[in-house]
Amino acid sequence: MKMNHHYSELKESYLFVEINRRVTEYQKAHPGCDIIRMGIGDVTRPLAKSVVEAMTAAVQEMGTTEGFHGYGPEQGYDFLRQAIQSYYAGRGVQLEASEIFVSDGAKSDLANILGLFDADNTVLVPDPVYPTYVDDNITDGRKVIYAPTSRENDFLAMPDPAVHADIIYICSPNNPTGAAYDRAQLKQWVDYALANDAVILYDAAYECFVSEEGLARSIFEVEGARRCAIEICSFSKIAGFTGTRCGYTVVPHQLQREGLELNKLWLRRQTTKFNGVPYIVQRGAAAIFTPEGMAEIQANLDYYRRNAKVLAQALDQAGIWYCGGHNSPYIWMRCPGGMDSWTFFGWLLEKANVVGTPGVGFGPCGEGYFRLTAFGDAEKTKEAARRIQEAVRSLEG
Repeated sequence: MKMNHHYSELKESYLFVEINRRVTEYQKAHPGCDIIRMGIGDVTRPLAKSVVEAMTAAVQEMGTTEGFHGYGPEQGYDFLRQAIQSYYAGRGVQLEASEIFVSDGAKSDLANILGLFDADNTVLVPDPVYPTYVDDNITDGRKVIYAPTSRENDFLAMPDPAVHADIIYICSPNNPTGAAYDRAQLKQWVDYALANDAVILYDAAYECFVSEEGLARSIFEVEGARRCAIEICSFSKIAGFTGTRCGYTVVPHQLQREGLELNKLWLRRQTTKFNGVPYIVQRGAAAIFTPEGMAEIQANLDYYRRNAKVLAQALDQAGIWYCGGHNSPYIWMRCPGGMDSWTFFGWLLEKANVVGTPGVGFGPCGEGYFRLTAFGDAEKTKEAARRIQEAVRSLEG
């Protein structure tokens, strides 16, 4: 028996597990304290009415002989794939339904898609970024290199011609910084990937928050991307499916490497290792794209945008630098008083009973920064903003 010892190369605890451990310890030592959690990016608004109605109807349908559905197509039912296809078309991006693969979420696909690539590939990830990108590749034994970002480059990594990478991760709008690429910037990444025979894994989980003209919501808005990119998206943020689990991956037919079409490889992988997303969930997901569903989910997105504005205003008044919050549900703030991010985590928990995410947990370039989420309850967000502002001002004394 031989084990995969690459797992021993991971940090002892996943970032959000460590946050939960520290908060639990604090609660035990301070029973009854009113802690407001703004760390994990989980949504709080209920599922849209149209989604619930569609899922309820699907449950009733499954309870009849003529409407029962057993094993479904591993790549997703046609009704959902076509709904996603129309969603992209409405933004000027033409996809074939056969290029869309429905899954149980972006996090799963971001890991599973790596099965198409040999371990002898170099992976480029921006720093800071969602930590599972790194962990997924370390456990496979791939070499990981970093594209550093900072306040000076607006937390947007750009390609370096002197650096070679085979797999490139791009998350836009970015988790944790909220920074988003425009089409011209993404074109530079597409050109780089084509020049290096690389594949871009484009995480579009937060595309629904993009509101500024000129920013991209899909990498397929960029010429040449169909020959070098895979786009992975989720219903978790656009429609509150964090507990319902549904997402999709777009693999263009034009994407080929070493004479192999990646679309065919992914189809073969899914039909071998995945049994598909439940019919009931897919009916709910399809309802998102109806006129009623889109109006309802936009109301929820606006709710989170207002939360972000509340946090931003509090930081403005406290004189704290931050970015994000405009095209993203995350606020990326500079830790006050020269504190490192874990020190600020403990200080804010103690002084304000507010939980956020230490920036260093997203990579070394995140040191000295802190992420707050706008996905919380509106009243709790207002209270958290008040507490943060009050705590930061206490440093001035």
